[in-house]
Amino acid sequence: MKPNGLQSQLKNKISPCIWMQAQVVRRRLCEADYQCTACRFDRAMRRVSDENRHLRQQGLLPKGKRGRIVFWKEKLKELPPWKRPCLHHMKERIEFKACTHEYRCGNCEFDQYFHDQYSVYAVVQPVDFLDIEGFKIPHGYYLHRGHAWLRVEEGSEVRVGLDDFALRLLGPLDRIEAPLVGKELKQDRSDILMNRGSNKARVLSPVSGVVTAINPKLRDKGSLAGRDPYSEGWVVRVHADNLRRDLKNLMIGNETEDFIGEEVDRLYRLIEDEAGPLAADGGQLGHDIYGNLPQVGWRRLVKKFLHT
Repeated sequence: MKPNGLQSQLKNKISPCIWMQAQVVRRRLCEADYQCTACRFDRAMRRVSDENRHLRQQGLLPKGKRGRIVFWKEKLKELPPWKRPCLHHMKERIEFKACTHEYRCGNCEFDQYFHDQYSVYAVVQPVDFLDIEGFKIPHGYYLHRGHAWLRVEEGSEVRVGLDDFALRLLGPLDRIEAPLVGKELKQDRSDILMNRGSNKARVLSPVSGVVTAINPKLRDKGSLAGRDPYSEGWVVRVHADNLRRDLKNLMIGNETEDFIGEEVDRLYRLIEDEAGPLAADGGQLGHDIYGNLPQVGWRRLVKKFLHT
């Protein structure tokens, strides 16, 4: 069974919302690439369905159209077991597969298998990029001011890595290390460690939560992250404590574009102050900025752009 998540991200593809597929609402198209945690409509529907459930538990009957709203999982449980679609099928990542765990994904071996084997490609692999002064960041990714990115996956699960700017600024790296599985991350705390020779730098975490997986390849060869920052180069997977709160402190879309543009301007000014106006290779920054211009200073770059 192969995931087809990349197909669901193609431009102009019509993707029905989970609530529509469960027939809770008549028509609603997904506008968030099935990143339900970041979707206002999903949050509103969950809130109303919770309110209706509490009323029923009290022996009261919810009224009107609003009163007919139930959680999409409960609606699908009305179907025969063999007709209940797996959530990964509903999100257009795999062909039809019946759900065998009553939508309790945390207890599902296939859900774990899917994430272990395919999540980098079916969930994280970006299709469209913002290109800001030659630096890239995918659409749908959140960015922290310290140049760590975050991608929402399932529920409160997120994947974290380092952006193209940070990796070109300080790379190629020898090692990238994050706390081990079961350890805790804190938003704005320097929890990720980068090594290049005798130089070290810490990166601020974009999210708070518990580590559920790390990318072991980066502990032996950190330069892999620079080759593919937003998929194979992921650093850590986290179960977020309060994702809604943390996302408010991150940038996405136009905010990211403005931020990276300002960072590039600051970098040009720094290079020109230290090495002259021609040091930026005719206006284009290379892929190993520190290596080509060590006089700018590792610590200075880390403090100015990673804020650690």
